[in-house]
Amino acid sequence: MAESKTKFAEIREWIVDHKLRTVGCLWLSGISGSIAYNWSKPGMKTSVRIIHARLHAQALTLAALAGAAAVEYYDHKTGATDRYPKFLKPDNLNKD
Repeated sequence: MAESKTKFAEIREWIVDHKLRTVGCLWLSGISGSIAYNWSKPGMKTSVRIIHARLHAQALTLAALAGAAAVEYYDHKTGATDRYPKFLKPDNLNKD
């Protein structure tokens, strides 16, 4: 009987398959949340609010990229995933 995947395993598999989309969504939510937070602070100029929002989103994106790199490194070290993406056929890669 086939074992069903847990919800966590399904989410992790989707994130591994769609790393850049995940980082992009995280950036978008980070900049949206930061703009909303900065707009609630009175006494700041609009340009300063936008700069702060960009810096917060940039830091969040760098952390997400580092996390994606760590997951990729761990998966390759443990052999949890194939070495090449699904759309590449390994037998055709080294032909001259």
